[in-house]
Amino acid sequence: MRNITYIARGVVLGNYWGGGRGYYKAEELRSNNLEELREEIGKKVDDGSLDSGMGYESLIGACMSITTREEKEIEGKTFINEESDIEFFDIDNKYQEEIIEILFEMI
Repeated sequence: MRNITYIARGVVLGNYWGGGRGYYKAEELRSNNLEELREEIGKKVDDGSLDSGMGYESLIGACMSITTREEKEIEGKTFINEESDIEFFDIDNKYQEEIIEILFEMI
């Protein structure tokens, strides 16, 4: 038996109502399909719903740590391997270093 799950945790960068910008923890998302997960993240950045309730005027983008979790059964025992990569969604280069620092503080 082999089971792969993709888990996205991260940070959004958003525009505050009345001016300014800030970071907030993103909604955690899961999927069995990596491309569908990426599409869902992109849609949630576009519609502003990835901010897990912060309520920004609009989202600028997100930095997500996407973990690939593979479970494999060998001779009756389940083994788990996890590997993570960082991906940016609509984040300009000028914000990337800053948002990575925030990401590691929040997750």
